[in-house]
Amino acid sequence: MSAAATTLGVDAGAATPTDGVAAAAARPMENLGRGVVAVRSSNTSVLVSWRLLGLDPDGIGFNVYRSTASGQEVKLNSAVLTGGTNFTDSTADLTRSNSYRVRPVINGAEQPPSGAFTLTANHAVEPALRVPLRAGGPVKFVWVGDLDGDGEYDFVLDRQTSPQTLEAYRRDGQLLWSVNMGPNSTNQNNIEGGSSTIDVGHNDGVTVYDFDSDGRAEVAVRIANGVRFGNGTTFTNSDNNRQFIAILDGMTGAPRATAPVPTDYLADGPMYARFGVGYLDGSRPSLVAFMKNRRGNGAFNLMMGAWQFTGQSLTQQWKWLRGNQNTPDGHNTRAIDVDGDGTDEVAEIGFVLNGNGTLRYSLGPAGVVHGDRFHIAKMDPNRPGLQGYGVQQDNPSGLREYYYDAANGSIIWRHGGSGTADVGRGMAGDIDPRFPGMEVWSFSGLYNAPANRLTEPNTSLRPWPQLGLWWDGDLTMELLNDGKFEKWDPNNPKPSNSLTRLLTTSNYGAVDASQDVQPTFYGDILGDWREEAVYTNASHNQLIIFTTDRPTSTRLYTLAHNPAYRNAMTFKGYMQSHHVDYFLGAGMTRPPRPNITYSGS
Repeated sequence: MSAAATTLGVDAGAATPTDGVAAAAARPMENLGRGVVAVRSSNTSVLVSWRLLGLDPDGIGFNVYRSTASGQEVKLNSAVLTGGTNFTDSTADLTRSNSYRVRPVINGAEQPPSGAFTLTANHAVEPALRVPLRAGGPVKFVWVGDLDGDGEYDFVLDRQTSPQTLEAYRRDGQLLWSVNMGPNSTNQNNIEGGSSTIDVGHNDGVTVYDFDSDGRAEVAVRIANGVRFGNGTTFTNSDNNRQFIAILDGMTGAPRATAPVPTDYLADGPMYARFGVGYLDGSRPSLVAFMKNRRGNGAFNLMMGAWQFTGQSLTQQWKWLRGNQNTPDGHNTRAIDVDGDGTDEVAEIGFVLNGNGTLRYSLGPAGVVHGDRFHIAKMDPNRPGLQGYGVQQDNPSGLREYYYDAANGSIIWRHGGSGTADVGRGMAGDIDPRFPGMEVWSFSGLYNAPANRLTEPNTSLRPWPQLGLWWDGDLTMELLNDGKFEKWDPNNPKPSNSLTRLLTTSNYGAVDASQDVQPTFYGDILGDWREEAVYTNASHNQLIIFTTDRPTSTRLYTLAHNPAYRNAMTFKGYMQSHHVDYFLGAGMTRPPRPNITYSGS
């Protein structure tokens, strides 16, 4: 690890948007706690990890305390910790329970303590937390949000039963409520299913966020006739094809507001949906919806829309109908500020909508068609703004992958081949520190994105392009591929099945979920800036949350306080990597302080 990696933190200055655009108003985001977590990293050691928050003052330090078997707390560190927000405890009696908490230190003065995390006596040596669930059917997706307002993430999950259900749990496994998605969720066809069916194919129809910024998260879900809410009431409508959006109370599952889904394409049946969150006006979160159904000729209608919840009512801000426009869509949606003005845009693989629902640009006229994967991130630290990378499915021109300016859609480079190909996977992340910026890769080889140059001449030695994962504590990205945490070494390149294996999830009883290769959720939800991956066991009565057991001296504020990353945590589709809006990789500079406030405070 470079020396620079040990000094990264939160820049004490104000947020600096890209391209010199004037700063917008701060957006309210979750008032998170320290997210303290402890795992046994060996027979004799415990790794304790906690969050650096987005608005923590520059120079903040921490003291770590341990209480054994509910006894008096003992400070473990001899000097205030000002590096990475983790600590290795090698002195604990692990035959007894041990509770850990941290106290921030500001200008030499200890601040109030964090919440405590208890590691049970004789706990297994494993980089994982286990959260009990009630018995039920398979789980495809998990969402996170602070349902009870205590500053820590709770869980909402689906059950792929017939009819389907949604369940909410506190982070300790306490069941809060269940919603029965009703008789219109029994048709679970991937393309033309029921009007209240959720979480099939690349569709979800659910997301979790604090939509009214009161400090507690709500659940947004697309509903239809027969849905029974968490408070026992049933939604009724005489037309089984009519669909609505409900905002549910995070603690009770009761409906707080509903709004109709526009009926422009109702003649072609119910619309499947992908839900997520963006700050389309820069200051308030909006529910973003991507909605499709199929016409009789096999083509698809596409409608996108946005709604805001005030705490009392749910109001549609806009809708956008594709009609006959040349605007290619894919299997994932992103809400991200592509031009650095403080307001989010809504991005698809082949077009971007402005925050007001108007078309910003389309990549269709540049020859882009439908594809499965795309990324928007700060891939080139030396180029203004953000960049995009996407792959193609059966493009008649032979186009395989392309790299573009995310603000205006101008193509920077493209790679093609003879004939057509379904390039089903594409990844972006810094995995080769020898070259500045991120690498991008599908199946045509590993390229440094800024230079459009193969970093590994043997194209067969590129890693599998599935998911990225921050895990081991250095500044290059690890890889998550079908339950395997892997590390690609540019000095000893090997194909995916031969990569250095950091962890195998099945060794801990975890099973894959979405597309039979994915976790139910992944993102930074505990501890320091490294990411967690959430699975269930084979019996579906336990969440297995993998969290790193490796120390690091790298200090970064929690990724969940980065606006682009937190938005990405709310979207599903074909699950893809989340990205921050600054360059995170080898040789990075200190990221600016996020332009946020804490909601509910």
